Amino acid sequence: MKLYTGIDLHSNNNYLAIIDENDNRIYKRKLPNQPDIILAELEPYRDRISGIVVESTFNWYWLVDLLMDEGYRLHLANPVAIQKYKGLKYSDDNHDAFWLAHMLRLKILPEGYIYPKDDRPIRDLLRKRGHLVQLRTALINSLQGIISRNCGCILGANKIKAVKEDHISPLLIGQEDLEMSGAVSKDCIDFLTSKIREIESAVKNKVKLRESFLGLQTIPGIGLTLALTIMLETGEISRFSKVGQFSSYCRKVPSKWTSNNKKKGKGNTKNGNKYLAWAFSEAAEFTRRYNDSAKAFFNRKMAQSNRMVAHAALAHKLARASYYIMRDGVEFNNDKLFT
Repeated sequence: MKLYTGIDLHSNNNYLAIIDENDNRIYKRKLPNQPDIILAELEPYRDRISGIVVESTFNWYWLVDLLMDEGYRLHLANPVAIQKYKGLKYSDDNHDAFWLAHMLRLKILPEGYIYPKDDRPIRDLLRKRGHLVQLRTALINSLQGIISRNCGCILGANKIKAVKEDHISPLLIGQEDLEMSGAVSKDCIDFLTSKIREIESAVKNKVKLRESFLGLQTIPGIGLTLALTIMLETGEISRFSKVGQFSSYCRKVPSKWTSNNKKKGKGNTKNGNKYLAWAFSEAAEFTRRYNDSAKAFFNRKMAQSNRMVAHAALAHKLARASYYIMRDGVEFNNDKLFT
């Protein structure tokens, strides 16, 4: 008789539950997150286990890799799509683990994508680059605020990041405390810039754009680093059967619930890949600068609404265009996108 296993995973422990084909509970136990203990508990049931479900929590890598290396068939549950009966009076880790196994048995489990193990480290390295870029941007914005408040002028980001010429000190000279603020900010910005470039160099030496992703660089404003980010965050483009699914995964589709033409709230706007959302937001900013058609589209949208809506609309267009470029292995076509 086949068995179905659910694992409710936490930071330092997990709850292991096993059911049979008739939904009878065969096994349940709370275990520490220790590989040898988990494998020992599963071993007596190994030959009959049809599949194991692990919820896609922040720390699923190690457990999924461990069990797949041992030959178990793994399923990664999408926690956003898993809904239990709202009227339940009581629920705990025990119920959650059995619920995962129950959905697997019924073949109604909403599954997430198990990203290839070998590609995860380089993807996470690019994610660290994105984190450092955001930190640097925050420091630049803060320094621009200091200069604007005290000097009555605006200093562009490129001048702040400049290494050969100091554009900051002359503006704050004679004001000891402000001079220190400027110097400390500049040192931190330069340090982050060096680390960002270090990561970019390492990534470019370790991974190349796959053939189906080469067309991404034909989009105005998308360079090699952004293209690599999109490729590594997307994985296999074939897992998205429609362009709308990819756009939604990139968080570029608005969330709205309606009934009888009336708004009934909204869904989870953060459902999707935040790194792809950031990548296409960056791409939209650069494309607007370097492509006249994109700039005209942006200006039309901004005239109809506001700057943020226009930016989001352009990012959405780029996400949709990227889907076809990756799926069909073609180059960017300006006329198709903006006419």
